[in-house]
Amino acid sequence: MNFTLKVWRQKDAQSKGHFETYKVEHISHGTSFLEMLDILNEQLINEQADPIAFSKGCKDGETCIADSGPVSFDHDCREGICGACSLYINGRAHGPENEVTTCQLYMRKFKDGSTITVEPWRSAAFPVIKDLVVDRSALDKIMQAGGFISVRTGSVPDANATPIAKEKADESMDAAACIGCGACVATCKNGSAMLFIGARVSSLALLPQGKIESKRRAMSMIAKMDELGFGNCTNTRACEMECPKHVSISHIARLNREFLKGKFSK
Repeated sequence: MNFTLKVWRQKDAQSKGHFETYKVEHISHGTSFLEMLDILNEQLINEQADPIAFSKGCKDGETCIADSGPVSFDHDCREGICGACSLYINGRAHGPENEVTTCQLYMRKFKDGSTITVEPWRSAAFPVIKDLVVDRSALDKIMQAGGFISVRTGSVPDANATPIAKEKADESMDAAACIGCGACVATCKNGSAMLFIGARVSSLALLPQGKIESKRRAMSMIAKMDELGFGNCTNTRACEMECPKHVSISHIARLNREFLKGKFSK
């Protein structure tokens, strides 16, 4: 399979970016999208050109450095659990397939001879570091603002000691499936992080240990979201459609309820 790639190149956060066109040839159907970019980078290195920086998940959580520098990682785990492989491909977050991350996307999903446009996440809260790599640390700062349980919950109880309705447990686990990749933010026309925050709030608020702080958690995380320059939700559901874990916007509704409870209980 042969492809024409239009890839966003940007030297650093201060430089002006642009698209560059590349050709890759003899790519097998079983090659992953990130492996294809590795092949392209090998071509560029052989031509003594600057390779493309793009993020990939590291094996066993180790810190990796690839030829393109410390902002690119050299292992493709294909597990879809870290969110680091964030790319905008042909106008869609993570590419044309539903409910997969970029590291799980294979070249057989594209037509032979097609042109593929590859961009970084586009959001004011995710500044470009280099080429296809963006700084997603804003999501970590939101988590630090309240995405945790701080009350004393005692030692680890027996699994059956705290009764939780199955539907509540299932919904909490569905919310916890969020990997924080930022696809929801990049897809949202407002650059909102409400789906990310809603998933974090729901995963804890539905459980007895997390319910105690649910109002404070919602208010703190939304305040940090506003501070960091994310936009607000206008319920277009684009975030839900492009989320690789198909996290439901029903979690945004719970987030709004918890936020209002916190505001009116002051």
